[in-house]
Parts: sequence; C-alpha cells; structure tokens
Amino acid sequence: MSQTDLIQRLTADLPVTAGSFIVTVYGDVVVPRGEVLWIGSLIEICARIGISENLVRTAVSRLVAAGRLQGERVGRRSFYRLAPAARAEFADAARLLYAQPRPSGDWLVMLAPDMAEDLTRRHRMARIGGDLWICPARGALPDTGGLVLRASPVAGLDRLPQLAGYWDLAALADGYRTVLDRFAPLADGSALSPEDALIARLLLVHLYRGVLLRDPGLPPEALPADWPGTGAQALFRRLYAALTPRAEAHIARSMEGEDGPLPETTPRTQARLAALA
Repeated sequence: MSQTDLIQRLTADLPVTAGSFIVTVYGDVVVPRGEVLWIGSLIEICARIGISENLVRTAVSRLVAAGRLQGERVGRRSFYRLAPAARAEFADAARLLYAQPRPSGDWLVMLAPDMAEDLTRRHRMARIGGDLWICPARGALPDTGGLVLRASPVAGLDRLPQLAGYWDLAALADGYRTVLDRFAPLADGSALSPEDALIARLLLVHLYRGVLLRDPGLPPEALPADWPGTGAQALFRRLYAALTPRAEAHIARSMEGEDGPLPETTPRTQARLAALA
C-alpha cells in the first residue's frame, strides 16, 4: 500500500467535524507548545483532511463563543489561544489519553435528584435506578450537590460484569474496533512522510479520544475477556510513539505561534511520551 493510499484509507468516511478536529489539533499539538496557533497553520492542517477554510473559520468563531478559544491579532495575522476556562477540560482529556490511569477498583455511588447531564457525561456515570448513579472512582469527586459514597468491593467480584451492564459497552467496543481496523495497517508508520505522520497522529488521537472520553474506565474484572479497548490502548501507545519523531519535525517546520515556528519538542511533549512508555 502506497503512502497516498494509507492516508486515503485513514480519511475515508471519516466521522469528523471541523470543531472537533480543531479541538484535537489544539489538545495534541498546540497546548503543550504554548497554547497559541496562527489560524493560517490551522487552515493548512485541516485542509489535509478535507475541511475547508470557511468551515475552519466558522468553527473557530463558535469555539471562541463557547469560551474554549480566545482570539488576538498581531499585525494582519489572527492567532487563537486556549481560553483559561477550557484548560481544565483539556488537561483532563490529556491525562486520559497520555497517562491513561488505571482504575482504583473503588466505585462512587451518588444520590442526586437533579444530576446535571454534562456532569454525568464528563464522569461517565450510569443510572442504576431513580436518582441513584454509579461510576468508577477516579480523580476529583464529581460536584453533584448530593450524597456521594465511595465503595470498595468485598464479595461477589464475579458479578462485576453484571454491574458493567449499566453502560453501553457494545457501542464502546465498536468504537475501539474502528480504531484498530483503521490504524493497525499503518504498522509503525515508517512509510509516511513527516507531514503525513502528523496527519496520521492527529487522526489517531481524534478517533481514539472520541471513544476514550465515553469509556467509564471499568476495572478489568468487569470487562469481557475479549475487550477491544485493551488492544486499542496498546495500539495507541505504540503508534503514537512511532509517529512522533516525524510528526514533530513537521510541526516545527510548518506550524506557527505568536513567536514564530512552534518548537519541535517541549518538556510537556516529552512528558507525554514518557507517560505512554
């Protein structure tokens, strides 16, 4: 398969919008390099997967209105930086993607009559009846405004797969299989040019993140024996690391922030690679 065919295969029928892909570009490339990007660089990278300049500008305007980006002008050039209000969201997503913490084995059981939808989505909760919700314990406690209990399993561990039934694992499994089917043929990505290595890495992050952010992070004992998320995680770690040297060479050569070309590496990009390893 030629280099062109590889990229065409990655982008064929790609379920991506301009706004979501721009979020991926900022999260993977821009945030660890100072948080600022010239819109011309953004337009160029989005064009590689068929997103037009008009769509990019419209999506950026919407992200600014939503408080996720802030715009500024230097001469005739427009730059956009990550808005302070979005930093926690981007940091949480980065921890999941690159550090990928293991489940603690504990659970949170929450009683809240008015659980906000964005809270249930962000913490990947499942309703187990009435106003009662559950999710694996990880990170900061959800601010539910109600009763929150931390529970540790002490018996009946063989029934954890029944508890997992409160989540739509079939949809998550399909998402992970899509990542595997689309990216496993890349092998180590050595056939790709630096520019295409960056495109491939962004698409890998984009598709994997889309599934990972919906995954409740259940302990292995609660998951099916053939759970595809395990293989998708291993593929993500291996392929991200393999693509990075060429991808980051292209970043330094072609993408600009307020102070000129973005650096090839920073302590934050190196920390991500170390966490994946």
